[in-house]
Amino acid sequence: MSNKLKELGKIARNPGWVCFVWFGMTAGISLLEAPVKFSAPTLTRPVALDVGRVVFEALNTAELVALIILLLLVRLSGKARELWAYCAAITLIVMVQSIWLLPLLSSRAELIVAGTEPAPSIAHAAYATTELLKLLLLLILGFHSMMNKPTQAHPAS
Repeated sequence: MSNKLKELGKIARNPGWVCFVWFGMTAGISLLEAPVKFSAPTLTRPVALDVGRVVFEALNTAELVALIILLLLVRLSGKARELWAYCAAITLIVMVQSIWLLPLLSSRAELIVAGTEPAPSIAHAAYATTELLKLLLLLILGFHSMMNKPTQAHPAS
């Protein structure tokens, strides 16, 4: 195998690229699209919430796929022992968002779309906090993955 192909293989097995793609996707939706949508003068709050609900369900599906790819690449990278705590924290955040926060926020959005104003809740603040923490962890894990060389399973002869 040529050196260029070997180098491409190393890059593809490095989990850093998944972290940066995931970061960009999530930051684009959570930090840009979601807030900007509410500034559109002709878009009503119920419509914006309904669109947001659909967008965040799609984002969550993409994040679950990204998480699986990330975990596989971390395992294949030879850096699993170094990176397991970051992966565990990101996995926990994605699970909390997927199982608890997104369904709760989706239910609240559906109530508003139906014309009912739900009681105050910490769900949105909790989601925003976990989202920012996840973005930070993805950056840390991505840079850590890119800067460190993989550990050798077997010493070179």
